[in-house]
Amino acid sequence: MLALVAVLTLIATGDPRQLGWIALLAVTAVPAFVAREDSALATAGRFAEVIVTGLAAGSIANATEGATAGFRAEAILPYLAVPLLTAALRRKPTEGAALLGVAAVALVAGGALADLRVLTDRGYLAAGGQWLVMGAIVTFAAEAMREFLLPAEPTPQPYAEATRLLTQLRSVARSLPGATLDPGGISEHLLEELRAVTPGDRAAVLSASGGGRLVVLAQTGAERVDWETTLDADSAIADAWATQQPHVASRSQARTHRGGEVSSLVVPLVAGVRTIGLVILETDAGGAYPPAVVQSVTEVTGPAALRLEAALLFDDVRSLATNEERQRLAREIHDGVAQELVMVGYGIDNAQATLPEGAEETAEELRTLRGEVTRVITELRLSLFELRSEVDRNGGLAAAIAEYARTLGTSAGLRVHFTFDESTARLPAATEAELLRIAQEAITNARKHAGASNLWVTCTVDPPYAQIEVSDDGKGFADNRPDGRYGLTIMAERAERIRGRLRITPRHPSGTTVAVVLGTPPRRDSVRDSVSAPEGE
Repeated sequence: MLALVAVLTLIATGDPRQLGWIALLAVTAVPAFVAREDSALATAGRFAEVIVTGLAAGSIANATEGATAGFRAEAILPYLAVPLLTAALRRKPTEGAALLGVAAVALVAGGALADLRVLTDRGYLAAGGQWLVMGAIVTFAAEAMREFLLPAEPTPQPYAEATRLLTQLRSVARSLPGATLDPGGISEHLLEELRAVTPGDRAAVLSASGGGRLVVLAQTGAERVDWETTLDADSAIADAWATQQPHVASRSQARTHRGGEVSSLVVPLVAGVRTIGLVILETDAGGAYPPAVVQSVTEVTGPAALRLEAALLFDDVRSLATNEERQRLAREIHDGVAQELVMVGYGIDNAQATLPEGAEETAEELRTLRGEVTRVITELRLSLFELRSEVDRNGGLAAAIAEYARTLGTSAGLRVHFTFDESTARLPAATEAELLRIAQEAITNARKHAGASNLWVTCTVDPPYAQIEVSDDGKGFADNRPDGRYGLTIMAERAERIRGRLRITPRHPSGTTVAVVLGTPPRRDSVRDSVSAPEGE
């Protein structure tokens, strides 16, 4: 910029002596290169540049006859943009305004020192005013100029951002009282609060699940209720979900209600802009939910929505992390130990094929070793199947348990008998996953240790109630096995995580029954579908 101003000054004035001002500007620009941008020296340097430019403009405007004073001043005035733009880019609008004021004073002083007639020259005044206006535009557009000219701040890397968020989640989880990140526990506590506000005959908390359906997180009442769980039905449930507003209706929100006068209130649980669930309250009487009651209910559900969303998000994070880890372990076992064992088996086969005649003892040892390797490979394959097994959101919990029991029963020569009573309503995904893992552990124990011929698997699901029962006719549970005790501990921990109860009892006349129960059983007759899978299927 200095070189350009020097050339313009020489062209405009034809007087090499005026280049002394350019040399002086070079001296005042030194702090911009040697001092820190936010230091007092750098700031003083910018003010010095503005003062020298203003004084130089008056001197250069009066340097020679011929050209107008404004034209000659235009040779050096563009340099005003340098200190003003620097202040703008450093987000110093106050300094920029001060620089503009000093520049105006310096222009007047420069003209007066050179010749008072310069101050009456319209060209000089126009040129000075023009560059002061341009400097003002630069100063007051500082933020926009900075965003445009300077590179944007780097976006946090995905893993760094994930680490930050997970660290915050861990800190929050530790500071919360009790098991307050359990969706079921939060929902039950919410229903208890609402009973104090408006007693009723039935109540439930529902949340969103896969496939556009709702799942029952908690429920109270004298009878179990088959709630409407679809969001495309003509119901107050669908209306409340869509509008995010409470809805009062004069009919029940259950699929199978015995009739009679009823009042129902459906209140959406909204966190931010998202509907995360619904609260349903019902009373067997008309007009049970006037506006005052609705207002009292919403005052309770408002804060609860945020608590429930935090619990559901925590459940999702935990489920995603667990599933990803299971899949990773399955891949590592398949690509590592399993493949190496297969190669060991091939090596034993090759050794058997090349044995010399008469080495019967060695051949028998190799056959025994080959059988053991085959057994271990089979166990590994079943473990891989267990790791990869998940509850299909379309198939349901019973289908996932049946597939696992059928596969393991076939491998062990067990005759597997299934009894299913599964409602169309679904349990939360995290709850279904834990129940599947408990059933898998119970079935695996029966296959490995019981020496049974038959396996009975019963699955009853009527959300929020569920009962999974696995029975065998083997020799009973061997509690002196370390792996058996470890399996029991795992099942108990999983049951506790979903607020369920684990029961292990002897089966008459022989065998063991392992059952996990969630919630309280329904008070209605149910039709059971029984299927048996014969040995070898």
